[in-house]
Amino acid sequence: MLDAAVKVFSNRGFHAASMDEIAEVAGISKPMVYAYLGAKDELFLACLQREATRLMEAVAGGVRPTARPDEQLWNGLRAFFAFVGAHRDGWRVLYRQARSEPHFAGELAGMRTRIVEVVAGLLAGATAQSDAPMPNRPDGFLAMAYAYVGAAESLADWLADHEEQDPELAATRMMNFIWVGAEAMLQGQVWHRPG
Repeated sequence: MLDAAVKVFSNRGFHAASMDEIAEVAGISKPMVYAYLGAKDELFLACLQREATRLMEAVAGGVRPTARPDEQLWNGLRAFFAFVGAHRDGWRVLYRQARSEPHFAGELAGMRTRIVEVVAGLLAGATAQSDAPMPNRPDGFLAMAYAYVGAAESLADWLADHEEQDPELAATRMMNFIWVGAEAMLQGQVWHRPG
């Protein structure tokens, strides 16, 4: 039932999706959908929670805490983009539908905050292993993590609409974008404003 609901919500959006269509796609009666999953709001929330949990588990399962920081980031990105590639409808519900519905945006914000904290922790851990001084304030890692997560979300959203694209290539592109700059910063290289 949740698979059917994710598919319908992904294709139609929250408001246009009907419980009749969800029941039809699931191959069950509409009363069964209500009996097991409740009203449309409750069903949508169940879809969000399931997809968010799957995404977080995929990323957490990909990151190996004992690996070097760049390998941790690479493994996390590979797991993230592999999830999006395998669950495009789920990503659309999480990223597009939940964001456009104020009633559900908090669920997405919580997931995003957890991912940002993981990335900020990876950056802080990488700095701790570096001899170079880090010129940022402590909240600099958090700001960088928000920027990186936002970029990864945008690339994942593009990937969701381009089924011919390889999730591994998307992860490689993102790694190049993030790590080349992050590694230089970890070595003490920073850009300075003119004057």
